[in-house]
Amino acid sequence: MTGQADTALLRLLQLCSGTLPIGGFTYSQGIEWAVECGWITDEATLTEWLTDLIDTSLAHVEIPVLARLYRACENGDADSLVYWSDWLMASREARELRDEEANRGRALASLLVDLDIPRAAEWRDSLTGCQSAGFTLAAQSWQIPLEQAAQGFAWAWLENLALSGVKLIPLGQT
Repeated sequence: MTGQADTALLRLLQLCSGTLPIGGFTYSQGIEWAVECGWITDEATLTEWLTDLIDTSLAHVEIPVLARLYRACENGDADSLVYWSDWLMASREARELRDEEANRGRALASLLVDLDIPRAAEWRDSLTGCQSAGFTLAAQSWQIPLEQAAQGFAWAWLENLALSGVKLIPLGQT
């Protein structure tokens, strides 16, 4: 592998990895509660739950806000970064979801400072509001195109939720 595109792909894989030390793998984003309530009981109900989240939250909230955050980073617009981070946090309908988001945001902001990502130290307080803010700053800094960053974000998001379901129901390894 050589070249800037290859480096961007490797950085995207690093950013989307479940082993990225921000604790994302520890959160179920409500699936644990849905299993406890009996709303998710098997593969079919997990698939239905995840499909609904893809069609609503991911398609109409997460990815559009991710794009706005990416553009804010691209333009060096700290005010827009804060606005869209706050907007995303306000979309979290439960305190547990807001706490998850803030915890991942803080952890990623610290990691980006440690990795010497441009503007990470300067914008640290702004990045702690949500994970997507730090994700987009890293993606933009590493010259990962927005479309690829969004695909990676969506993959990591869905993989984490699917794994939560597999463990909580349990469904087995396949």
